[in-house]
Amino acid sequence: MCGITASIALPRGRLDSQPAVAKQTPPAHNSAQINGSTFSAGLIEKQLRSSIDILNHRGPDEAGVWISQDSSIALGHCRLSINDLSPSGSQPLVSDDGSIHAVVNGEIYDQDRLWEECREQHGYQFRGESDSELVVALYKIHGAPHFFKYLRGEFAFVLYDRREGKRRVIAARDRFGIKPLVWTVSNDRLLIASEAKAFLPLGWKAEWDVDAIVSGGWMLDDRTLFKGVRKVLPGHWLQVTEEKGIEDQVYWDAEYEDKTKVETRPLEEMVEGVRERLVDSIRLRLRADVPVGIYLSGGIDSSAVAGIVTHLAKTEHVKIGDRAPTTPVTCFSVRFPEESGYDESSIAERTAKWLGVETIKVDVNEARLASDFSDTVWHCEHHHFDLNTVAKFALSTLPRDHGVKVVLTGEGADEHFAGYPYFPAEFLCEPDLALPDTTLSSDNELREAMRQTTDAEMRTIWRNIGANQYDGRLDHPSLSDANARGMAESILAWHPTQGLFAPWVQSKFQDLDCRATLITSHPASVRAKMRGRWHPLHTALYMWNKSCLANVLLSCLGDRTEMAHSVEARTPFLDHHLAEYVNRLPPSLKLSYNPPETSTPKQGEKQGPLWKTAGSGLHSLTEKWILREAVRPFITDELYRRRKHPFLAPTKWPKGGPLHRMFETLLTRQAVEGLGFVNWAAVEHALQTGFGDHADPKAFRTLSYVAAWVTLGEKFAVGQSKVNGSA
Repeated sequence: MCGITASIALPRGRLDSQPAVAKQTPPAHNSAQINGSTFSAGLIEKQLRSSIDILNHRGPDEAGVWISQDSSIALGHCRLSINDLSPSGSQPLVSDDGSIHAVVNGEIYDQDRLWEECREQHGYQFRGESDSELVVALYKIHGAPHFFKYLRGEFAFVLYDRREGKRRVIAARDRFGIKPLVWTVSNDRLLIASEAKAFLPLGWKAEWDVDAIVSGGWMLDDRTLFKGVRKVLPGHWLQVTEEKGIEDQVYWDAEYEDKTKVETRPLEEMVEGVRERLVDSIRLRLRADVPVGIYLSGGIDSSAVAGIVTHLAKTEHVKIGDRAPTTPVTCFSVRFPEESGYDESSIAERTAKWLGVETIKVDVNEARLASDFSDTVWHCEHHHFDLNTVAKFALSTLPRDHGVKVVLTGEGADEHFAGYPYFPAEFLCEPDLALPDTTLSSDNELREAMRQTTDAEMRTIWRNIGANQYDGRLDHPSLSDANARGMAESILAWHPTQGLFAPWVQSKFQDLDCRATLITSHPASVRAKMRGRWHPLHTALYMWNKSCLANVLLSCLGDRTEMAHSVEARTPFLDHHLAEYVNRLPPSLKLSYNPPETSTPKQGEKQGPLWKTAGSGLHSLTEKWILREAVRPFITDELYRRRKHPFLAPTKWPKGGPLHRMFETLLTRQAVEGLGFVNWAAVEHALQTGFGDHADPKAFRTLSYVAAWVTLGEKFAVGQSKVNGSA
């Protein structure tokens, strides 16, 4: 786990044609003429080290750079030592024959088997025992794109191959986007890094991408908030060559079963198939040369991880990182004020007690949210609708404070097992022909009635928690390309409406429909599957995973807030072996129908802020059914029966309190109008209505958006956007 940065000359993708040497203190005369500009190795190294310094939070243990002899290729790395703590695990990496150089961020699992295969079958000579070195070895042995199929885990890397006839640069990202990787072009050089802030010392100047902000492109496709800065998409790799320049290619994508194929496997076999793959995924992620902990909430996902870890330690004597199996794993939890209705720490504590593990809590009150807001935004580099990301930032202080570098988390379960409450309406759009004898597949009248009910209930929930809606909007023609039409509205529920933006922006984008941005972000081949091959539930899962999961949740509720404190998080539910199996399961095993008489909440049962307004439709479906069955041996009965409670922060806070004062300080008229694309009147109204006993949650979320933009504008020195969209 680490931070990486790269600077690559681009005179049509010119790559170093001379032997490359590592640079510690390069001679001052060593330079290259590129597109009329002279870049000395000394200047490149100085810039690169400054870039790495900005990413020091990602890797405080060590830093290194490598620069080709003519300075056309420069790679930088800061290290968080997890596997192979010795100097042999240092980066940048070099192949055994000296022809391939790379910087790697993340973890490659199943390393023992892969090491043996590379050594015994192919004669590769490893320098040390770092899993990162497998990227270079497997690439040398199998080439691209074939080597990607051997990479299991979360990763982002930049690799340079200087061999004759194979000369190229590759920049790649893992299948789900767990690890970040962004790129831009500045001063005729391709810049690649873990975070956009690393571009600042390399000559890049930040500008707002107003189109990406207004259209939602920053969370729906490869754009970011900054003009010209792009994400390497999950499952994609960039190839840079002299002949073709920069090419974007795909090495992996999610696939789902044909919705007309009848399922013939026994139910018990499918439950066991999920269990086996999840246990294997967790077992692999316990491998580390440092202590490993767990982020434990009050939900089934993280609790299942904790339960399986405990089971593996007790029954198979699996080490938990560098700790003996007899050492109880340490769990970390968030505690919100109990009166807010959002606190799950008591359930997490009961789970920890049942498992016999230690739990450490961080209290996240209003003052903590206010004090951590600015730092959280700086690390995330984008706005967010909720302050749960600030809570996650606070939570991530705990592991490092207690000597833990690695944590396991529950992210990704809802995305594959249909855990969120906006999936049922899509599930009910069509019968599940894979299981034609189920009640909802054979009774179209009941299914359609439930679809209308769940859709109405979800809209009520959106209104109550301050989300935006498309009520009354006509269907956009692009929606005909997806059989899960309502999912576009659910994804965009947290996107700011046009009224928040300045008049010139509203005029420029008056015909914009963000639902079209979402649908057209998917290639034609995928849209064809959405229209005819996939069940609407699977279409909805695909759409969510390619947008909100990759571009929001795994960023501000994942890597960015964890690595801000030098904590590596591992996500067993995002193991592609598990995901590929689950994707092929029938929809009715992810959402299971329960007649109303068996699913009505018990009187006095705590339902949380989301479920308290849900009616019979949503309560008649059990989310993540097959996951519940698969992990039942490892969790309490309370968790087995509990509904999904998304990790959200409270939105109701008093006037004059720490958050109200913070927003008032940040959101002055001068600061808001200094952005250039925001309507001050809308922000002023939100400041008046977003706090107090009768606070409008939508107003509070508006303040969260704009405060993030103001914060980023100040920290990145972004100029004011003008009518033409430029700074």
